[in-house]
This record gives sequence, structure tokens and C-alpha cells, in this order.
Amino acid sequence: MKNQLCLLFTLCLALINCSVIDELTKFDIDYETTYTIPPVSIINVPISLNTPDIETENEATYENNNTNKNSVESIRLKSMTLDIISPNTANFNFLKEIYIYIKTETQDEIEIANLIDLENTNATFLELNTLNKELEKYVKEDTFTLRVRAIADETTAEEIEISIKNVFAVDAKILGI
Repeated sequence: MKNQLCLLFTLCLALINCSVIDELTKFDIDYETTYTIPPVSIINVPISLNTPDIETENEATYENNNTNKNSVESIRLKSMTLDIISPNTANFNFLKEIYIYIKTETQDEIEIANLIDLENTNATFLELNTLNKELEKYVKEDTFTLRVRAIADETTAEEIEISIKNVFAVDAKILGI
């Protein structure tokens, strides 16, 4: 009986240590870019815009987390937000739906976030729904591009500059673990 309790205690201790180590192998990578939505003169027609290339430059982030690009096991989009930069009188009331796609030179485009059936809330900040897709091959590239596809249900008279912020959750091997 004593041996069984000792074995059970050892097993529990090992499981706790494995979960602690597993948490140490996870970290976030943040990216931010801006894009401009031109004036919208037609409603209920999709608008499609590409962001400039986003350079990943993750080597320092990997190093700060005691890992490297080759040890990354998984990358998923944790959060994506849109924030109006200008004009300061603008809001997202003109949007009905918005979809965000990611692509690289070697990876096909896939949808990674969206927000459907937006309501007129006078919001200048939106948090999109993320689609929990594996993005390791995209974020490990030197650059990636986001494409924004939006459907407006109101016209706008001026350009709207928007900041798009992405947080990617990374799970990697740290120190070979």
C-alpha cells in the first residue's frame, strides 16, 4: 500500500511539472499595421483591401523565450482588433460585415477572423472573432499579408485610416523540451 501511495504521489508530481513546463513553452507575438478604407459610395458590395507586407522578424522574440523558429510547434491567432485612427469623427457604423484573410508568397490565402452583423454602436474599436486555424507556416515566413474584405451598409464621404492589431499565440519547444 505504501508503495502504491508513493507511486501515485510521484505520478501526480510529474503531471504537475509537465503542465508547468508546457505553460513555459507558450508566448505571444504581436503585430500591428494600418490600412485605409477609401470613401464608400456603394453599399452591400464587398470592398477588398490588402495591407502592406507585415515583416515577421520573430528571431528576437524566439530568443527571448529560449527557443527558435525551428522549435515552433503551433501558432494560432489569439486576438485581432481594429481601431480607427482618423478621422477622429469616424466610427464603424458603416460596416455590415468584415472578414480578414492571411497569405504569404508560399501559402494560400485563408480566412482567420471576421465579424458579421455589426450593429450601429458608434464604436471606434472592434474585436473580431478569431477562427482558431493553425498559422505556423504563415507566421514563420519572413512576411505575410492581410486582406480585408468588408461589406458596408452605409456610405462614407472620406477615407478612414484603421489600425489592425494581431496577437498570435505561439507554442514552442523551449530548450528542447
